[in-house]
Amino acid sequence: MSQQSETLQLFLSYRSELLRQANRITRDRAQAEDVLQEAWLRFRAALAERQMDEPLGYLSRIVRNLALDSARRSGLESRLFQTEGDADPLQVPSETPSQEAAVISGFELRAVENALARMPERMRAAVRMHRIEGIKLKDIAKQLGISVTSAHGLVAEGVTRCRAALRDRQ
Repeated sequence: MSQQSETLQLFLSYRSELLRQANRITRDRAQAEDVLQEAWLRFRAALAERQMDEPLGYLSRIVRNLALDSARRSGLESRLFQTEGDADPLQVPSETPSQEAAVISGFELRAVENALARMPERMRAAVRMHRIEGIKLKDIAKQLGISVTSAHGLVAEGVTRCRAALRDRQ
């Protein structure tokens, strides 16, 4: 008998026991079946690479580890995602801001825009490039024809002025 057929025979003869082992850990028959299928694929691949003294022990360890991983993943998913039937639509937070938050954000935006308008042109350009467009300081320095240290200083001073404008608004 070939090694592949011996391996398959070993798996099939202990399949129900391995399924019970996986089911005890996952507490879900379908999930346990998935674990067993994945275990078989990994077991067969491992046997193709090397000879094992205790193939049943190795297979059992694969099933156990995969079942534990699957149970952990299911637990995490159930904590992160509620099913539609569990969620009370009135208790689900809205992604749109409240009217108050929108008004406050508008005031803050205007304060920052005013602060930017009062800045020297180079400083305003450096702040916009770095904070709004996400350009790196070395690229800002190259575009403005200044050193990286000077670009950093312009951005830092500009951000300080924007923060001061927000504090003064309050």
